[in-house]
Amino acid sequence: DNDLVRKDFIMLMYDIVIIGAGTAGMSAAIYGVRSGKKVLLLEEKNYGGQIVNTPEVENYPGIIKTSGFEFATNLFNQAKSLGAEIKYEKAVEIKNNGVLKEVVTNKETYETKAIIIATGAKNRSLKLDKEKELIGSGVSYCATCDGMFFRGRDVAVVGGGNTALEDAMFLSNYCNKVYIIHRRDKLRGEEKIAKAISEKDNIEMVWNSNVVKLIGDDKVEGITVKNSVDGSEKDIQVSGLFIAVGQEPDNYDFEEVVELDDKGYVIAGEDCKTESKGIFTAGDCRTKNVRQLTTAASDGAVAAIGACEYIDSELDTKNTK
Repeated sequence: DNDLVRKDFIMLMYDIVIIGAGTAGMSAAIYGVRSGKKVLLLEEKNYGGQIVNTPEVENYPGIIKTSGFEFATNLFNQAKSLGAEIKYEKAVEIKNNGVLKEVVTNKETYETKAIIIATGAKNRSLKLDKEKELIGSGVSYCATCDGMFFRGRDVAVVGGGNTALEDAMFLSNYCNKVYIIHRRDKLRGEEKIAKAISEKDNIEMVWNSNVVKLIGDDKVEGITVKNSVDGSEKDIQVSGLFIAVGQEPDNYDFEEVVELDDKGYVIAGEDCKTESKGIFTAGDCRTKNVRQLTTAASDGAVAAIGACEYIDSELDTKNTK
């Protein structure tokens, strides 16, 4: 009788719990439910991840052009229509109890057979004095979200990668002048975007420099930049500072069950398997060389298929013995 009760209990729990509803997490949900699994998708804030802030997506195979928000919304609706259950809760702990695992959120505890960590990554700060306090008062990490507030004003963008260059191009359409502060003497972004930047009259490069100070008490009134070659400093009057210097993961709540590298990324190969059986990872939160929309979707598919194979081959075999 106890075995029968236990079997009924297992049938009521989730097959797969996915932590994070970005491109990787939602792709995993699609593959999970299409494989006949009961899938729960947990998201702390809003679905979509960072792609929702991208005004134009032109590098996703099969889609000529779309907005990041439209792409994410379509993915969300697809996962939901197929049967994925979605709850807006923050996962704070994973308990690996062997065959059964638990995901603890700020509201509930969920039992599951397999877990996919797809927490993505968050914007990296400059760690300047008053940086946090001035968020929303001149400091921003999202040009497409806040750029319109600075119409006709002078602003600065920090960074030299694609995100920074895309932010600068976007802002140049609304702002009077855009400074790009870059710590090196050469941009890291794609050549096409760099060329477009060079042809913009209202974009000025500030090479070999770092922002070392925010000027202003209640709002940003300027920045102080330091030249890394000669050590000189100068003030630049701007009303907004848009920070685009990369991302960092937030996986430390799960470090007891999965191994993290020195930067906090979940260690896993292209098979998306962690060292803990039944726990997978996908997207920008894992160790990888390329973090793009296509690789996030690919990770989601790989992780979900791996989780389904784990459940079907290992767990179901054990439960029938």
